[in-house]
Amino acid sequence: MSGHSKFANIKHKKERNDAAKGKIFTVIGREIAVAVKEGGSDPANNSRLRDVIAKAKANNMPNDTIDRGIKKAAGDANSVNYENLTYEGYGPNGVAIIVDTLTDNKNRTAANVRSAFTKGGGNVGTPGSVSFMFDKKGQIIIDKEECEMDPDELMMLALDAGAEDFSEEEDSYEVITAPEDFSAVREALEKAGVPMMEADVTMIPQNWVELTDEESIKKMQRILDLLDEDDDVQATYHNWDE
Repeated sequence: MSGHSKFANIKHKKERNDAAKGKIFTVIGREIAVAVKEGGSDPANNSRLRDVIAKAKANNMPNDTIDRGIKKAAGDANSVNYENLTYEGYGPNGVAIIVDTLTDNKNRTAANVRSAFTKGGGNVGTPGSVSFMFDKKGQIIIDKEECEMDPDELMMLALDAGAEDFSEEEDSYEVITAPEDFSAVREALEKAGVPMMEADVTMIPQNWVELTDEESIKKMQRILDLLDEDDDVQATYHNWDE
């Protein structure tokens, strides 16, 4: 995935490593449970569930695993209640970090997130302490090798569906949307048969921080690795210019 926009790399994502595939499925499974609980088990009437299913398929989650997750969430009224909590803080040299979690135990999650920051020489801040440095956007990444559509046609399709921006990188296309337009744009691309490598609502940094010394880089990587290993962590965003 080298060569395309930094925006695609702002999430320290689990799918980068095939060995972590089980973690990705855990993350998506929780998102399915929350989406079903909020809007029902019929994707036709639940746009959030449609988005999560698309994300699951982009990560090669088997259809029967997806269906099982939906049925389990729909049929189990006493299923675990996940709460969405966001933590903000700083890593080495003032790198801004946002951590999205889905948890059934706030105390455990808070302790684990705080520990990850501390072990990497960072610290958890107050809500709002770094989020103002990011813009919440829908982001769709399309692999050029997988997409047969002409770039101009693809751009017009995305913009006509409501996208804010379209850019062509070395080996991919990137579509940026307002959060509220993400589902409509994603569905328009899906309907046109456009294969999406990534499709999610994300946090895009307004500026970037470089880490030049080896110690700071190691500490930052330590924070991200520890957060990656935590099952409660759904996504991590940062403005480290890797």
